[in-house]
Amino acid sequence: MKKAKAVTPERLMQMAWGYAPPLILEAAVRQGVFDRLDRSPKTVVQLARETGTSVRGLTAICNALVGLQFLARSGDRYRLTPESAAFLVSTKPAYQGGLVRHISKQLIPRWLDLAAIVQTGRPPKRTDTERTGVSFFAEFVEALFPLSYAAAKALGAHLELARTKLPVSVLDIAAGSGVWGIALAEQSPHVRVSAVDWPGVLRITRKIAARHGVVDRLTTIPGDLMKVNFGKHHQVATLGQILHSEGRERSRQLLKKTFAALVPGGTIAIMEFLVNDQRTAPPISLLFAVNMLVNTQAGDTFSFQEISGWLRAAGFVRPRLLEVPAISPLILATKP
Repeated sequence: MKKAKAVTPERLMQMAWGYAPPLILEAAVRQGVFDRLDRSPKTVVQLARETGTSVRGLTAICNALVGLQFLARSGDRYRLTPESAAFLVSTKPAYQGGLVRHISKQLIPRWLDLAAIVQTGRPPKRTDTERTGVSFFAEFVEALFPLSYAAAKALGAHLELARTKLPVSVLDIAAGSGVWGIALAEQSPHVRVSAVDWPGVLRITRKIAARHGVVDRLTTIPGDLMKVNFGKHHQVATLGQILHSEGRERSRQLLKKTFAALVPGGTIAIMEFLVNDQRTAPPISLLFAVNMLVNTQAGDTFSFQEISGWLRAAGFVRPRLLEVPAISPLILATKP
């Protein structure tokens, strides 16, 4: 008879120390560890000399990063792994150091109130109103640009924008960094973008659009998503990671308003942290639902089935998934 595996507190210990990895990553990013190792493998002594930090401190975090598989070590020399080379070197296009800082500096302090928030169901500091949210989002939206850039490029390829000879108007709702509109505009000179967000965030949007050479084809629409005029002439509408902060009722209203803004045959594209129908997976999307509890009045994460129902109720047809290089597939639907 096979002996039952003993139950140990190992997983509980891993979870109890779950705060440590993002803080270790943030410390390494701030000290330029990944940038310097991108040039060549180095010893701790070499890294300490180049970064002006202590040998003791770097030894501790570099060994931890080896254990977390963000660094590798041969003898006394540390080197990057493919993952850290792609995402933690500041000169690389997919650099995620800003996201690491966002988690350690902005999110973790808010999560410390979680027990009280669970009792009340309401966060003490919301990020889903202009009064309290502009400074929060303006600080990190630029850092999120690389997270969605490849997915936005894939959307443009799917829509065959590079082949179009006709004008294409893109409505970028809750534009943030502007990544969706910018990536689409880069694929065709015929694409023009209308970016909707709070005025304080749109200043960041314009700065990034200028950096990518498409600001001359960007129009900004400042204000609350539910109050501003979207127009009625757009071929494409993108909603990148906004439904989760709006909650169910405002998301339904927003999809109806987006439907009215599209021309017949127009496409809506939604990026979200999707959960399965039973809300049992994937873990990142379930954790993000708690993040919405911590930061918003009614935010949550949703399944493809839920969002598909809202799209159909708004008038869209053919809700479908498009696999893209991102945390979840895109949801597409068409205005008949």
